[in-house]
Amino acid sequence: MESTIVFTGPLTWTNKAACCGQTSLFFPPPGERPEARARREAKARTICAVCPVMEDCREWARNHREYGFWGGESEEDRAAAGFRVEMPVGRVARYPKGDGAPVVPRGENAPV
Repeated sequence: MESTIVFTGPLTWTNKAACCGQTSLFFPPPGERPEARARREAKARTICAVCPVMEDCREWARNHREYGFWGGESEEDRAAAGFRVEMPVGRVARYPKGDGAPVVPRGENAPV
């Protein structure tokens, strides 16, 4: 069972969010596979599309370099818009160099 957190102050808008109580759709579990992430984020995007506070949510996530899916955007979406998190997850983290192209694996005798 997921708990509901009620925010005050600058996060008061979250009390009107369509995602309230659905944390598992907006933050990945450890070791999530790319296919599962795509399905989870598609469901999250559907909820965000009808959310009355989507713009507030997106702005918060961008300005605070949040992790997870916020305001209809994944971490990769925010990074593409110029709002990269400190330690990204997903494709950006797996392929840190080369514009998303895989990094050449080290050989068997390469230093660790």
